[in-house]
Amino acid sequence: MSAVKSIAVLTSGGDSQGMNAALRAVVRSGLFHGLDVYGVQRGYQGLLNDDLRPMDLRSVGDIIQRGGTILQTARCKEFMTLEGQQRGAEVLRARGIDGLVVIGGDGSYQGANKLSKLGIKTMGLPGTIDNDIPFTDVTIGFDTAVSIVVDAINKIRDTMSSHERSSIVEVMGRHCGDIALYAGLASGAETILVPEVTFDLNEVAERMKTNFANGKRHSIIVVAEGAAKGDDVSQKITEISGIEARVTVLGHIQRGGTPTAADRILAGRLGDFAVRQLLEGNSGKACGVVNGELTTTDIELVTSTKKAFDMDMYDLALRLSQ
Repeated sequence: MSAVKSIAVLTSGGDSQGMNAALRAVVRSGLFHGLDVYGVQRGYQGLLNDDLRPMDLRSVGDIIQRGGTILQTARCKEFMTLEGQQRGAEVLRARGIDGLVVIGGDGSYQGANKLSKLGIKTMGLPGTIDNDIPFTDVTIGFDTAVSIVVDAINKIRDTMSSHERSSIVEVMGRHCGDIALYAGLASGAETILVPEVTFDLNEVAERMKTNFANGKRHSIIVVAEGAAKGDDVSQKITEISGIEARVTVLGHIQRGGTPTAADRILAGRLGDFAVRQLLEGNSGKACGVVNGELTTTDIELVTSTKKAFDMDMYDLALRLSQ
């Protein structure tokens, strides 16, 4: 006997490319296994408003290639309270919904954990471009975001080379520098600044000055927003080296657009896996991929653990930037 007969799915927090692909996988896997499936509009706010709608095969047709989320997403302060969490659980029970799949980042996982403690069977899927969720090698949307940044840097490098200038590219990542690290490595950036590693802008400026003196005619610095603001870095670099450093802030362009094949496949695997875990009676888990294998981890452990920064990758980028 299945542990669940009816499930709901919601997307919460910041959107990421591949959320629609994950939603599609949850809905179609649920229907394949004979479950009733509901979509929750606008995340936890929609849950409190009882804004749920039945999902069928056609409701998730032609969305695998679309960025954003057709269910939309919203912040919900009310759900941070015990009263709000209890209301959310009551809405699901009143509709006869046994399980909930939450697609989002750390804050979304916090909500799923609270519902789990109130008796709702929950599964979390890591949907965030920041790649800051522990116990999974990669999050849904990260690969696409990195690809967008690399493409932008390629174009910026063309014009910087033509005009013999330096460029500072500010990317997303308040607490996690993975986008800056991976995009910087993939694009051959000379300097990568992340919140996890201390840095000295005097040293950065002096190295740039030396490189230009040795015949280099352009330089790319990638900075995560949580490490420093691009304008502050530019001002300091110019003051020390006398080299003009133009700033490009990529902003929300990193969260939009068509997901890469890697993100679509990751979303499909995780969405189907989450449904199968609920069918087996599991709850309060976060789904992930470790060394290519699908895994689950207690969601409370995930929310209480900070993801380790990959210093080996950072050191590699440093060696190759010389």
